[in-house]
Parts: sequence; C-alpha cells; structure tokens
Amino acid sequence: MEVEQVKSELITAIYDTDSDFQKQLILNPNKLCECPPNHINCITAKEWIKAQIGVWQFNYEKRDIRNRDLHPATFPISLATQIIKLFSHEGEIILDPFNGSGTTQIAAQDLKRNSIGFDLKREYIGLAFNRLKDNSLLSSTNHSIIQDDSININKYIENDSISLIWTSPPYANLLNRKRKNKSRRGEERQNEQFGKIEQYSQDPRDLGTMSIDDYTEVMGKIFHNLLPLLKPKGHCVINVPDMWWKNQRITIHVSLINELRKRGYELRNTIIWDRTNIVNRIGIFGWPSNYITMGTTFEYLLDFWRPPTI
Repeated sequence: MEVEQVKSELITAIYDTDSDFQKQLILNPNKLCECPPNHINCITAKEWIKAQIGVWQFNYEKRDIRNRDLHPATFPISLATQIIKLFSHEGEIILDPFNGSGTTQIAAQDLKRNSIGFDLKREYIGLAFNRLKDNSLLSSTNHSIIQDDSININKYIENDSISLIWTSPPYANLLNRKRKNKSRRGEERQNEQFGKIEQYSQDPRDLGTMSIDDYTEVMGKIFHNLLPLLKPKGHCVINVPDMWWKNQRITIHVSLINELRKRGYELRNTIIWDRTNIVNRIGIFGWPSNYITMGTTFEYLLDFWRPPTI
C-alpha cells in the first residue's frame, strides 16, 4: 500500500514525522445547507421515522473493505452514512478518533461533510488516503487523516467545532488472541484464520491490546479530551459489542456507558446493530450445556451527546 502521498487537493495525510504533526488544523465548521437552526440534520420526516426504529440492519457494497489482511475489523459504509445523516448537516465536521480504513470519511465525503480521522498505524493512514482519493471525483469537502494517538486530538482541533464524533474503536483485547474457530466443526475449523491473531498492532498505546479495565480508563481519558471539541448538543456515537472471556460475559458497552457518563456525556439512545443479514454462518457456541449469544450477530450503537449546559 502506497503511503508516501500526503496531499491530494482537499485530502491531507499527516504522519508523525511531518512538520504539521500536533499542530492545530485550520477548520471551517459551517453548515452549507439551508436547514433551520433548530434542526439537527437534513433528513426528511420519512427518513426520520425509519431511523427511530431501535434495531438497524446494513449491507456491504463494492467500496467496502472485506479483506482482513487490509484491516481486521471494518463496518459498512451504509452504517456510517446513517449515523452521519442523522446527527449532522452538510458542511459540518465529522470526527473519527479510531479511523482505521477510513470508512467514516468515505461516508462523510459522500454526504458533503468535512472529516478528520486519527489512527496510530501508518499503513491505515495510507489506506484511508487512497480510498478518499479514489472516491473524490465530485467532492468539495476537506478531509484530514492523522497518524497520532487519540489522546492528542485536542492539540489539533479547537473547542466547539465538531458536530459529530462517530467511531468503532478497538474492542479491548477481543482480537488480541489466537483464533480457535470454535463456531466451526471438523475440517472447516482449520481454515486460513485458525491460530491467527487478527489484531491491529502490538503498540502498547493500542486499545486492542488492553484488558477491559485498562481499556475503559484510557477510553475515558480520550473522550474526556474530546468533549469540549463537540458543539453543545453535538452527538457522539460509539459502536461496540460485548465479548466472552474465560466463560464470562465482558460487558464492554456497560463499561463505556458508565465511564462516559462520569466524563460528562449524556446517554441519549442505545441502538442495536442487527448483523444477522451479513453473517455468513452462526456457530454452535456453548451447545448443548452453555447458552452464549455472541457479538457476531449484534452490536451496540451507543448514542451520547454533549449536554447544552457544559
């Protein structure tokens, strides 16, 4: 993957070796639509009704990345599209603190929003840059991809300038273990993923290497720094599942709800992402004596906002 390019018209990549590293970005967070000031988005009443249903499904498209060698955990562009349409206006700024392959920014580009994405891994900065460049034919918005720890995001962005934080962060150390393919039987278990660790990196700053307690504490510090960047009543939506570890359910979503409330966020909604339509096969986890519902079939979309009094 080519990662040397750092600028392509309205798309900029900043690496940790660049002169612009940890310098404040020049932003223009003004909406371009003609929606009334009290509207939180540009969608129609019909679209609003559909979005109020508390269980959502999405499909992948050709532009989505499904190759785990490029990125081990991607979500559909259609999911990011729904979130961005619901909680922002054209011309506003969308932030993804764990940008990965850049799916959030692709959706923002499609919807005429500006975006900023952060990731620790240099390869993912290049991947996101190239995806945005290939998708930019009719785009007129600005997109920055930055290689830095999310704890430092407030060094780049001024307060009260972000309309929406939308992200799917690493799920603690869920991926940081060898795959045993327990959902498969016989020869099917010995596939190309068996025994493989599908983790983003082994960087000690990587949330995907941390226990749930350490993960929760660091997430709290990161989102504590992000809260002042949000506009009052700006939303922050986080996609997480729970996981099973040593026959115990690790409730990641509960840990994050409690931690972000401590940090000043208000939980507004919990939406279920029903993934059954995109799961190839549901394994026989725990049968016949231990009932387990795995995060492969559903995940949580935790919708917080910055209360107007903060």
